Amino acid sequence: MKIKDFGVEQWMNEYETKAKYNLGETCVSSLSIRELCELVGVDVNDFAKQLVDRRLTYGAIEGAVELKEAITRLYQNLTPDEIVTEHGAIGANNLVLNALVEPGDEVIAVTPTYQQLQSIPEAIGATVKLLPLKRENGYLPDAEQLRGLVSDKTKLIVLNNPDNPTGALMSQAGLQTIVDIAKSVDAYVLCDEVYRHLTQEDGYSPSIIDLYDKGISTSSFSKVFSLAGIRLGWLATHDQAVMKACLSYRDYETISCGQLDEMVGTLALKNQAVLLERNRGIVRENLKVLEEWVHQQPHITWLKPKAGTTALLYYDFDLPSTIFCDRLMKEYETLLVPGSCFDIENSLRIGYAFETTHLRDGMNQLGKFLAKLEQEAR
Repeated sequence: MKIKDFGVEQWMNEYETKAKYNLGETCVSSLSIRELCELVGVDVNDFAKQLVDRRLTYGAIEGAVELKEAITRLYQNLTPDEIVTEHGAIGANNLVLNALVEPGDEVIAVTPTYQQLQSIPEAIGATVKLLPLKRENGYLPDAEQLRGLVSDKTKLIVLNNPDNPTGALMSQAGLQTIVDIAKSVDAYVLCDEVYRHLTQEDGYSPSIIDLYDKGISTSSFSKVFSLAGIRLGWLATHDQAVMKACLSYRDYETISCGQLDEMVGTLALKNQAVLLERNRGIVRENLKVLEEWVHQQPHITWLKPKAGTTALLYYDFDLPSTIFCDRLMKEYETLLVPGSCFDIENSLRIGYAFETTHLRDGMNQLGKFLAKLEQEAR
């Protein structure tokens, strides 16, 4: 199977470990196991003993029951049997797409979004129709345009909520509209919900599977729970045919996830309220910092995100985004993701969920580069 180069991941692979100021980071400020234990009030020595004493068998093939029970509390009316663990949300997305999509199928995917959600079904041989998320529409799906794209051949509609890179957040009413359109052609809806719960306002964020029996939710510990290093995620669905197909395909690619990873994940999710309070506090405070900086920049415009950890910044210089970001890295040791990775030129993806001092320092370097470009343009 031939597949397109994964633009955003290859860009991050090239520069992430070299940057002094990594504004491309999308995870909320990462935790060590010690920090996690201290945050949730667990003795680190006791937990370390549990880790080192665990026999390293394959463990529970479909995911530890205690972990899956904790995951159910992130949803409404979900049971552990309707969940299977994977290697991050990227593994969960890959599993769903390969288990469900066949050559000749029709898939509708939003854009801009995480490229995996478009490129895998395309590589499988599906016809992929793109649903543009437009700035003038708040980067939200246009229901009328979606109605015009679906047909009796549509097998799957793919969403990303909250959206990466824009930070747009669909309301329950908006999701319900998508569900109604999917029902009209009996299509599945896959929603990558890896940033779900990282909202700027209090209140429950509905999942696609709260609203639709043929909905499929994917998520992970990386963004929302600050534990990217355990490489653990999951998919959840009420549809038993989907689960059966995914479990069958999973035997070929995963077998099981790591026991130690699942132990750490279980500890985190048993204390999810504590982590969510911490991480919502970080993204809300840092978005204020970013908003203040944007308002001071004459060459930058944006649509303020509603959720997640990323924003899309537009600049008014006549400079391709890859050259912009390459120069920023080489001249100011500061990493951003070029908008070209999302097929949106003259734009940049910025992450804002890490340490506030690091965010301020990185934006200071970006401001210096913008001033330099202004001088060059004169």
